[in-house]
Amino acid sequence: MIEPTVYELSSPGRHGPMPPKLDVPEAPLPDGYLRDAEALPLPELSELDVVRHFVRLSQKNMAIDTTFYPLGSCTMKYNPKVNEKAAAMPGFANIHPLQDPDLVQGALQLLYELQAYLAEISGFDAVTLQPAAGAHGELTGVLIMRKYHQDRGDAKRTKILVPDSAHGTNPATTTMAGLQVVELPSDSRGNVDLEALKANLDDTVVGLMLTNPNTLGLFEEHVLEVTRLVHEAGGLVYGDGANLNAIVGVAKPAHLGFDVMHFNLHKTFSTPHGGGGPGAGPVGVVAKLADFLPGPIVALEKDERSGPFLLGPLAEEEHQHEHNGYRLVWYMPPKSIGRVKAFHGNFGVLVRAYTYIRMHGAEGLRRVAENAVLNANYLKARLQQEGSYPVAYGERTCMHEFVAQGIIAGAPDVHTMDIAKRLIDYGFHPPTVYFPLIVKEALMIEPTETESKATLDAFADTLIKIAQEARENPQLLKEAPHHAPVRRLDEVRAAREPILCRL
Repeated sequence: MIEPTVYELSSPGRHGPMPPKLDVPEAPLPDGYLRDAEALPLPELSELDVVRHFVRLSQKNMAIDTTFYPLGSCTMKYNPKVNEKAAAMPGFANIHPLQDPDLVQGALQLLYELQAYLAEISGFDAVTLQPAAGAHGELTGVLIMRKYHQDRGDAKRTKILVPDSAHGTNPATTTMAGLQVVELPSDSRGNVDLEALKANLDDTVVGLMLTNPNTLGLFEEHVLEVTRLVHEAGGLVYGDGANLNAIVGVAKPAHLGFDVMHFNLHKTFSTPHGGGGPGAGPVGVVAKLADFLPGPIVALEKDERSGPFLLGPLAEEEHQHEHNGYRLVWYMPPKSIGRVKAFHGNFGVLVRAYTYIRMHGAEGLRRVAENAVLNANYLKARLQQEGSYPVAYGERTCMHEFVAQGIIAGAPDVHTMDIAKRLIDYGFHPPTVYFPLIVKEALMIEPTETESKATLDAFADTLIKIAQEARENPQLLKEAPHHAPVRRLDEVRAAREPILCRL
């Protein structure tokens, strides 16, 4: 059954809001602002009707607060509620981005320290918090790379190398930046093929976009050689930070040879994810790219003559003595690519990420990565031991995720989509399906560090049971889900003939 819309629930004469009596003289609206009531048939509902309608809809949703959500490469970890409490504090929630910096020094201190923490975690020299999402951070990073070469008068560099195991946003980002995509194949162990890399490195290459660990859940075994080769050709290395959750506190991307990287705060640092936002995709860079960062960013200024400059987190004595005469100011880097978002980024999301980092500390963040890798390898081993699902590159230890295949012996007509839909009947959100594209019938599974062994065992048991169902009664999977509010849709037709409004 499809939930009725608010229009179908509408009844003439019902209303919810009760506006107060006017305490100012009534003034007519200009004709240009008036709309014909017949041309704008708004629903008529009581407050109770509206509340019940949207609460019922929310109860039909799957969410990380209600179920295991093993989306590969999306890191759908639990969002601690302390993050929400911090973001809701009046001093953070009720300020305005246009306030004088001297009136919001506390908020600027949080942003300043978050920049410094992200730099310390990643090994980079400078960070901007402005980008609003991971893909937005990608575009920011590639635009910085492009401008770096242009600033040096090297305009012939127009190509970005992108491995075939990359996120789909990488080639899209390259194209949006006006550059040419050159795809690199993977080798037999799931790494970037070194010979293909060497064959494509010349003086027209802007750089390489590399996800490490990659979307196969594998750490690039030759990452130091890969970054060295790109640098020797005069290029830069962009790090897709979507999978940072596997190495946070363990390895610093800048120390591996990356020049620029975006952080997905909604993945590694536990801010809300999905539902259209808001998000945050800060970008870190090495020293030679710092002048190109989008601004403004937060800097410390000792006095007007010294000008702004960047330092690490404020020392305890600086907190206690009003920064020892320093003040926090907005600073625009001298060769900046310009703004990439209005104001200063999604502040509430940044507060949540700052809270998460401070709550965990350095040792806690390392445990995040260690437990994420442990959980993924445990789940991978369970599926491999049962022999129900092949695992791509299964001979290697995976990192935070792995790619199983929806290929079940004895059930040739059952596919990944059937397995994913059947998981819904058991109360699990399906993993990412049919990605990465280089793995046939891909089931990309990321358990994250926040799930217990009991949850992982329940999920593995369910997948093994579904494999048995596929052999005994494949039609059961073909018609799944059986217990969801909306049954299986014709997804191909929905993509080709979308209905974007109710007829």
